[in-house]
Amino acid sequence: MKLSEIKDALRAELITADDCLNMYLRAGTASDLMSDLLTGPTNGALLLTGLCNVQVVRTSVVAGVAAVVFVREKHPTPEMIAQAQEHGLPLLSTSFTMFSACGRLFDKGLRGVETKAPRP
Repeated sequence: MKLSEIKDALRAELITADDCLNMYLRAGTASDLMSDLLTGPTNGALLLTGLCNVQVVRTSVVAGVAAVVFVREKHPTPEMIAQAQEHGLPLLSTSFTMFSACGRLFDKGLRGVETKAPRP
């Protein structure tokens, strides 16, 4: 799903990386626990989060997250914006709750990062 489609579906404000609207995101994930990002297949994925601090940007870069959407009208600090710009990480903000934002994106065809669990 293109970042521009995600922006439209979430009625989101694009905060950084306006030149990345044609970027394709392969999957999505949602978490307020940044440690969870480091345990799963998040490379190239969209992150939805209600956590709004500089660790979100730092962890997203390490985990290979392609773009971040802050839910519940959260907005990044100037420090977060500067770090995101340095790494080319798009940041967006939406007024939707995390649950509603995930549902809207799932309805539009974006799927989660989970992989099929092996059978016992």
